[in-house]
Amino acid sequence: MSRTIIDVYALQTVPPSNLNRDDNGSPKTAIYGGVRRARVSSQAWKRAIRLGFAELLDDTQLGERTKRVGEALAERITRAEPALTDEEASTMAADVFAALGLAKAEKKTAAKNAESGYLLFLSHRQLDNLAAAALESRKSGTPLDKKRLKELANTEHSVDIAMFGRMVADMTDINVDAACQVAHAISVHGVDTEYDYFTAVDDRKQDAAETGAGMIGTVEFNSSTLYRYATVDVDSLHETLGDPAATRIAVEAFLTAFTRSVPTGKQNTFAHRTLPDAVLVRVRDTQPINMVGAFETPIQEAESAGRVRLAATALADHIRQVEAAYGELPIGSWVTQVGQRTAILAGLGTAVPFDELVTAVGNQTAAALGQPA
Repeated sequence: MSRTIIDVYALQTVPPSNLNRDDNGSPKTAIYGGVRRARVSSQAWKRAIRLGFAELLDDTQLGERTKRVGEALAERITRAEPALTDEEASTMAADVFAALGLAKAEKKTAAKNAESGYLLFLSHRQLDNLAAAALESRKSGTPLDKKRLKELANTEHSVDIAMFGRMVADMTDINVDAACQVAHAISVHGVDTEYDYFTAVDDRKQDAAETGAGMIGTVEFNSSTLYRYATVDVDSLHETLGDPAATRIAVEAFLTAFTRSVPTGKQNTFAHRTLPDAVLVRVRDTQPINMVGAFETPIQEAESAGRVRLAATALADHIRQVEAAYGELPIGSWVTQVGQRTAILAGLGTAVPFDELVTAVGNQTAAALGQPA
């Protein structure tokens, strides 16, 4: 059976930064090809993408992942029925989650305090529908129906739920398989962690005899050219969203957010926000293919060529070799690249400005789902 898979590859250079910290505050790293690389976890970048969705999609197309499920639902109950007190709305919200079988969402005397035992991912439309069901039950005097509540929690999924999936430990039959996979970004070269020793001056210190800094500290950082990869299963996305138009909107929003987002770790310290040096999208009808093997041998820059140029060459060569060896020619390919350093990637697809790339992939998505472009 033919499939529609969207593979997204990006090369992105970031300056001295600490985008994604470990438990010691150090930039995350990984060993690949026997060499320590800079790493930005998939979770960190998916969070950045989800935040990017808020600027690209309507609120009704989004969801929220929180333990404070009672607060989220109680707000909607109160909005729909302003005459209710906060405590009444909170109790109704807790009743909904108890009826669903999410017993950890306990009733508490303080308003809006019901919490689940883990992060629960629900779309805004699902929360609205559950709030309406709670109010309907109160007005009619009939008990909450678990089957009906489960249906409401398992329909009208948001784009972020469809993309990144949902796991509900206490109710596995409303789990949602993720249509998108995001790889950990790794540097195409080896890295060493560096340390920024800094001091801060107390603005109110006026006595010249009072020497020394008001604060002293260190911040760890590195700089890198990152290889980034993600893949979207259009068929799985469409199955969850249930609408070709919504699926196209989701794909275009993902491409935009993936490309333009950057994790915010220590951003005020390093001002590290950049855009990719190149973005390549390959649409396949077989399976996703991560081309990270291009960088198993780390890039070694020289005076004649920096990391970006060498990385672009390595990626282009590897893609051609893998696809030739396995007969994996894409059914569509587009490239947005900056300057001569990444010009070699333009030969792998139609070279277009980024907005046109997004529209072209959207058209391909619509065609695959039997819709007009």
